[in-house]
Amino acid sequence: MKKKLPAATKKTTAIIPASDHPSLASPVVPAGYEELLQELKTRIRHAQIRAALAVNRELVLLYWQIGRDILQRQQGQGWGAKVIDRLSNDLRRAFPEMKGFSPRNLKYMRAFAEAWPDEQFVQQLAAQIPWFHNCILLDKLRDADEREWYVRKTIEHGWSRNILVLQIETRLFHRQGKAVSNFARGKLHACRQSARRRRGTITPISAISHRCSLEGVGSRLSIGFDLPGHVLFARVLRAAGDFRNRAAFGQGSQSGARGARRKL
Repeated sequence: MKKKLPAATKKTTAIIPASDHPSLASPVVPAGYEELLQELKTRIRHAQIRAALAVNRELVLLYWQIGRDILQRQQGQGWGAKVIDRLSNDLRRAFPEMKGFSPRNLKYMRAFAEAWPDEQFVQQLAAQIPWFHNCILLDKLRDADEREWYVRKTIEHGWSRNILVLQIETRLFHRQGKAVSNFARGKLHACRQSARRRRGTITPISAISHRCSLEGVGSRLSIGFDLPGHVLFARVLRAAGDFRNRAAFGQGSQSGARGARRKL
């Protein structure tokens, strides 16, 4: 007969709580550790942002220099459009790990250099926004002043590409310009009303001196100094581009205002 072997005894392992095991217990956090950790995280993120901005700045400046060289040779040596295709193939063959040398992007580089011929401007403004933001501005805007305005606003507010497109399509530049014009018109009306109230004590308006604060209208209209009334009004009207209300100076001041406008 076969003898029955005794069943294997199961080994039981005692579970020791991690808090009771010296090697598994969580280390004691010293005082000020969390503050240091948060400070280091913030510093690292800021360094990453600065590095990304520096890379973008150098890339945009490089693209501008490539576009300038292409533009100069096409204008000075009569290079045709097919040169861009060949240049694209040669650059991609020489730098296979780099993107951005497609024929289309090289044409953007040429247009970018043509739109901004001043390298200092590119370094200080255009290179501060991503390359494809600049491409959007080239595609959608023809006026250099308007394009520069959107560059500055993108830097100021940190607009994404989609936000930039939305602001252009909703004509933010023109809407804000209209708001400034309306604000200037309101300020002028208030100044004229003040002048009319004072006409009873001071005879000719050309002898009136006003302190009319128009700082909110823009840098050109930061007027905080005394001027003869007709000169003040004429200068403000010219700077604000609002000549339609010139007849509202008052009957006693129209001749003085016309003389001031002729001098200006």
